[in-house]
Amino acid sequence: MCGHLFIDVSEQTRANDSRRIPTKAGEINERALHFLKALIERHIRDGQPVGSRTLAKDAGLDLSPATVRNVMADLEDMGLVSSPHTSSGRVPTVSGYRLFVDSLLTVSPMEQDDVNVLRSGLEFNGDPKALIETASRLLSGVTHMAGLVMVPRHERDVFRQIEFVSLSGTRVLAILVTGEGEVHNRVIYTDKACSPAQLQQASNFLTEMFTGQDINTVRRRLVDDLKRTHRHMDQLMARAMEMAQRVMETAEHRDDVLIAGQTNLMEFEELATMERLKSLFDAFTEKRQILDLLDRCIEADGVQIFIGYESGYELLDDCSLVTTTYRVENEVLGVLGVIGPTRMDYQRVIPVVDVTAKLLAAALRQQP
Repeated sequence: MCGHLFIDVSEQTRANDSRRIPTKAGEINERALHFLKALIERHIRDGQPVGSRTLAKDAGLDLSPATVRNVMADLEDMGLVSSPHTSSGRVPTVSGYRLFVDSLLTVSPMEQDDVNVLRSGLEFNGDPKALIETASRLLSGVTHMAGLVMVPRHERDVFRQIEFVSLSGTRVLAILVTGEGEVHNRVIYTDKACSPAQLQQASNFLTEMFTGQDINTVRRRLVDDLKRTHRHMDQLMARAMEMAQRVMETAEHRDDVLIAGQTNLMEFEELATMERLKSLFDAFTEKRQILDLLDRCIEADGVQIFIGYESGYELLDDCSLVTTTYRVENEVLGVLGVIGPTRMDYQRVIPVVDVTAKLLAAALRQQP
């Protein structure tokens, strides 16, 4: 199909549903699969619940309305479709989309006109940052959704040094040096006073551990290590890591991922409520959750697809994210992709993301 599809489904979400949800096409009879595919394709086109009469027509099968309703009821029992309260029609669930993407979708080559738009836009002009910005705009323009591209790793800010200076009482001044000597500082209140010698020991420990790593990687490692080993960690080191994590917040660089076309999402009815749009736009502005998702794709092969709650972030429950890496000389530089509604046209979006990554990589290879 299109390489490996990354599946990260919340165990808690699955645990809340006692139904046995099919994960492979072979677990469902051919007629039910035919109807599921027809229902999802119709819902992708118009965004409305699909009724039995419409489905029978789309499926092209000469079956009675009662038979179609029975098949729909079976798909609903399997957790692949659901019935909105406002309609007798059905809509796909995340599990339904996942089965569709993994087993029923046929990806076609891109339209040549779209390929030409991408190729002409992604010609190296001597400015890598401008090229990245262009790529995000092109992804948005061709798909009519939100396009996003991570800045290459070597262009991102890195951790150089951290120092802790004791102030009065339990106050500590944390000083973080990044990149080309840029300094970030923050006064932090600790639960217990630390001596200058202890603070120097903590500074040496963290500087040795993280020097040369990009800021987002350091932030993620701090969070993971504290969650995993806090109980068994030396108290001073645990306190130092907590202080480092807090000063990292002042050093957050919002240019690590470039996003274009966020307002395109207003055109989709299911995303267009004020509350949902505010949450989405806050995520696009703050970027941390988006970066976390993209960082999870760095080591994966092929096109990765997160559908709804598979992202692990509630504010993206009604969205899908399609990504892939771009690389030069077999080195992964970053990730690019598209965010849209769960009913996005996967058949069209997947090749756009894939081709854009290849063209961006080809342009970056032209750097001197």
